[in-house]
Amino acid sequence: MPYQIIIKNAAYFDGSAQGGEIRHVGINDGRIDAVSLSPLDETGCPEVIDASGKWLTPGFIEIHSHYDAEVIAAPALKESVRHGVTTVTVGSCSISMVLADAEDCSDLFTRVEAVPREYVLPILQERKTWNDAAGYRAFYNKHPLGPNLCSFLGHSELRVAVMGLERATSKVTPTEAELQRMEQLLEEALDAGCLGLSVMTTRLDKMDGDRAWSSPLPSTFANWKEFSRLFAVLRKRNAIMQGAPDAVTKVNVFAFLWQAHGWFRRPLKSTMLTALDLKSQPMLHRFTRFSGWIANKLLRGNFRWQTLPAPFLLNLEGLNVNAFEEFGAGEILRNLKDPDEIYAKVNDPQFRALFKKHVKAIFTIGLWHRDFSDCWVTACPDASMVGKNFEQLGRERGVDAVDAYFDIASQYRDALKWQTCYGNHRPEVMHKLLASEWTHPGFADSGAHLRSIAQYNFPLRLLKYVRDAQIAGKPFMSTARGVHRVSGELGDWLGIDAGHIRVGDRADVVIINPEGLTEAVDEFTEAPMDVLGLQRVVKRNDEAVEATIINGRVAYRRGSEFVAELGKEQGFGQFLESREVLERQQAQGFNPAVA
Repeated sequence: MPYQIIIKNAAYFDGSAQGGEIRHVGINDGRIDAVSLSPLDETGCPEVIDASGKWLTPGFIEIHSHYDAEVIAAPALKESVRHGVTTVTVGSCSISMVLADAEDCSDLFTRVEAVPREYVLPILQERKTWNDAAGYRAFYNKHPLGPNLCSFLGHSELRVAVMGLERATSKVTPTEAELQRMEQLLEEALDAGCLGLSVMTTRLDKMDGDRAWSSPLPSTFANWKEFSRLFAVLRKRNAIMQGAPDAVTKVNVFAFLWQAHGWFRRPLKSTMLTALDLKSQPMLHRFTRFSGWIANKLLRGNFRWQTLPAPFLLNLEGLNVNAFEEFGAGEILRNLKDPDEIYAKVNDPQFRALFKKHVKAIFTIGLWHRDFSDCWVTACPDASMVGKNFEQLGRERGVDAVDAYFDIASQYRDALKWQTCYGNHRPEVMHKLLASEWTHPGFADSGAHLRSIAQYNFPLRLLKYVRDAQIAGKPFMSTARGVHRVSGELGDWLGIDAGHIRVGDRADVVIINPEGLTEAVDEFTEAPMDVLGLQRVVKRNDEAVEATIINGRVAYRRGSEFVAELGKEQGFGQFLESREVLERQQAQGFNPAVA
């Protein structure tokens, strides 16, 4: 039979750490049908793509997205597909949409992930017809997905579904019956194909809505006994724990490392947020790499840090700054709901004095460096401010940088747009994080923080790091290894059918023009979201990806953009379950006494 698609003359990378030779690839019925040294017979093939001078790679995998709401309303997920991402993971950071009702799911999600509640809640009220894992899976089995979808069950959602919102966001300890119910629901989620459980211990992320406004997420109220009970279920099934240590103190990372150990028992497969080169803590990258060695070598675990292969640059507007949660005076602002109250508060001299004091407190420093000379204006009705930082603007006005910032923000509110870089600013350190065997690239937060984070093209940024270092004569990994890091390595670790180009594999592939890996990968632009009608910031360099193919169908092609069927009919992505988790369900000889 003729091939449905032939990709010829491509530099072929199969998702392993090897490759780069010229190959010809034939696709049929959504699978890789041939990988050949010699040209394939093109007779009767309706789609022949000449990839001379291009790379053919597996579709990329994002291990940490927050597409939970967007994928229900606009399943094409075009901003990921256009950058070669063909598989995304949802249910991160203890937040999912599997068990709880629409309002609970919305209030867990919208403020934490900075997606407006007035858009998310109506969508969930209209379309979320399930309240169990089987119904969740059934929905996605019929949904016209763009990229493939994998999911965690969120611990915050699990707590709310079992304990109710009020009890789940209090210091009440769950009863034995409630703990057993949590275990049962987690087992059911794993049976339905979920990868594992995501938990949260940092109290910086807060609830939306009127019922528990500004409360930390329910997962942060759990004790280690509760975590341990649920982790035992994961360990038994070889499922994954995704977690986040306390963002300020970070001390409880040692408790997670201990939970992951594999001495005299099966290790807990663990992925943690996050390995970054923070300006606020310039030595942190050494700790994350060393702790990865301890967890995997000394403690015999299966532990990975998630890392972002790009500068951690944020777009911000007015006083809408999530990092204010890291210190007392900032938290006071974040706890106010009415914008008029917020802007009135920053003009109170006593509050300003408190804010300045807390900004300088060393022991509360988390992700944000709090250096106002590293916060610069990108857009403002007063164009003379653009390109200047708040320290400069303060000197011009004869005031402190904080006073300058508050005065300008009060005058222009969200029309004041500014940027700051939290970290990943030193390429040589980023190279070490990306090359570490204890990290997983892919922490992009796609679908969240619509006005501030724009890392949808993270795989291209990693490949640009790799290519630039090679051109400079200082390579830190091969191109094949770079491709492997964002494809086959992740697919194998997650235990899903994704990340490789071998005969019989799913035909999720990307054609990349390496000459298109230019500085444009870091340029911000605004783009509308399908269906929702919101504007978000993205990084786009459309010169790099020539085509994205999902399940053997061209989904995106440079120049002609997306096919009309993407996100409207089935046949592209599908819900991918973890083979390992489902296999463990039938495994024999496991001793729960050592779990």
